[in-house]
Amino acid sequence: MAINIIPIEKPTCWPITGNIGDFPLAGTTPAKLILSRFPVAVAREIEVRADFIPSAALAARLCGGIAAQVVADDGTILAESGDHSGEHLVLNPDTDSRFLQYPWDLLALNEELVGQLSENRIFGCVREGAVIDGKIQLGENSVILPGVYIEGNVIIGNNCKIGPNCYIRGNTSVGDRCHIGQAVEIKNSILGHHVSIGHLSYAGDSVICSDVNFGAGTIVSNLRHDNANHRYEIAGQLVETGRRKFGAVIGAGVHTGIHSAIFPGRSLSPMATTRPGEVVDHAK
Repeated sequence: MAINIIPIEKPTCWPITGNIGDFPLAGTTPAKLILSRFPVAVAREIEVRADFIPSAALAARLCGGIAAQVVADDGTILAESGDHSGEHLVLNPDTDSRFLQYPWDLLALNEELVGQLSENRIFGCVREGAVIDGKIQLGENSVILPGVYIEGNVIIGNNCKIGPNCYIRGNTSVGDRCHIGQAVEIKNSILGHHVSIGHLSYAGDSVICSDVNFGAGTIVSNLRHDNANHRYEIAGQLVETGRRKFGAVIGAGVHTGIHSAIFPGRSLSPMATTRPGEVVDHAK
């Protein structure tokens, strides 16, 4: 038997597109996290939505003797096991399960996973003159150059170039083939694969999809002047994020012009561009 993960595209996560189960964060993906909750071998067929990560306890109940469904408050079936033509057990998600509804849910999951890093796992090279004030996971063929200061826990993928002279802090994850360069600060963010933030830029509490390039001096703000929680525009409606600090959600393939300024709580659609000096004060 097998664990079947149902691909899910999430309009509420725009501009994150494609199957949410494949989204890279914390050196893994939601789909891999789902699989990790279950035994290697299971005795029955189990289906799980890619946007639902069951707790280990809930996964164990799905593997039990009675066919079961995990049902959300709105009636959506999040996971199910066995043949439901007969008797089955109805379960509700527990507090240790994760439902990925919005971009900030991915950010919260990343914070949790990266924050759990308890030891250094270094498969690349940390050059003399770099300072690691926390725990890191560094992928193969990746290099951290002199002058880099890492504060907190950070996961960095394979074939990355970090530095020289940059600052990474908070629970940040960086995908494969990324470049974070001179005088760049990244705080508590997710970077997908092949992201280049080369010069004089800042991104805080942001979700940056793959194949994004920041022009020099691009700044992503993450704090409102009134210190209120951020709201985020989805399908023309403002949704409460519950986050006092929240930057931008930047879709795949975005290129920003030099000295771009992006307001907090904004989004840039996949393949969008900004002109040099442009101020992004609304969804683009």
